[in-house]
Order: sequence, then C-alpha cells, then structure tokens
Amino acid sequence: MSFDHQNEIRAIGGRKYLDLVWSAIGGAIAITLALLLVAGRNSPFLLFSLGGSTVFLFVLTETEAAQPRALLGGHIGGALIGILCYQLFGDMLWVSVIAVVLTMVLMVVTRTIHPPAGANPLIMVHHHAGFLSLLNPVVAGILVLFLVAMVWSCIRPGKKYPLRWW
Repeated sequence: MSFDHQNEIRAIGGRKYLDLVWSAIGGAIAITLALLLVAGRNSPFLLFSLGGSTVFLFVLTETEAAQPRALLGGHIGGALIGILCYQLFGDMLWVSVIAVVLTMVLMVVTRTIHPPAGANPLIMVHHHAGFLSLLNPVVAGILVLFLVAMVWSCIRPGKKYPLRWW
C-alpha cells in the first residue's frame, strides 16, 4: 500500500470519527433536554421512541425519515391513533395491534414514515393515555429534539438539517 493511500484512509477514518463525535454530543444534548422536559424517569409517559428519533436526527440526518414531515407527522399521528384506539376500545391486545397497523398505514399514505414513532401507539394504549398526552410527552419531546437538531446543524461542520421542510 502506498504512503498516499494510507494517508487517504486515515483522513477518511478521521472524518468519520469526528462526524460520530459531533453526532454523539448533539444527540446527548438533545435527548437529555427532551427527557428532562417530558417526564420524570419513573413516569409511565417516558416516551422511549425519542431514543430512536435521536438516532435519526443526529446520525441518519439525510434520510427521509429524519425530515420534519416524517418526524412530526409520524410521532403525532401514531400517538393520536394510540390514544383514540385506547379511548374507544380499551387496552386489549387486539387494540394495540390495530393501533400499530393503523399507524403504519397512516405513515405510508401521508409519507410520514418515521420508524421510532411506530412505538407511540403501543405506549399510548399501554399507559391509558388521554388527549393531553399528545402535548406532553409527544409534541414537547419531539419539538425539543427537532430544535436541538436544527441549532446543532448550524454549529456542526458539514451538516445541514433539515434538508427539506415538507
């Protein structure tokens, strides 16, 4: 292997390492703020799907699933479906199944596919969520992640978020 080729590999690896460090720091800030805002650590409404969204916003930034339309639409739509299903039918297994399937359909039809948001209907049904849960933890949590991702992309070299708004 030539000297120039070895330097090129190190440079590529160094950029990837630096990019990962930036992602990790931004993700840590975002998820910390979101979790502090949405609920206490022992709250049933700790929205675990925010962890997956953090990965999309800070590592998979360029994907369609990380863009605002998918982030907001997927989370809000999935949570709303879960809340409606619970409010109408209770918390039986079939209700959770229907809620997830309806969320999948909604995300495909509205082009708001955000995989972590697929957990939201399960969380809402399981914890007997009311409509105020849509505001906190769902909207509050995703807005914090989204705003930190936007600010972080202004600080972070070589990254822009969002790539498109709608």
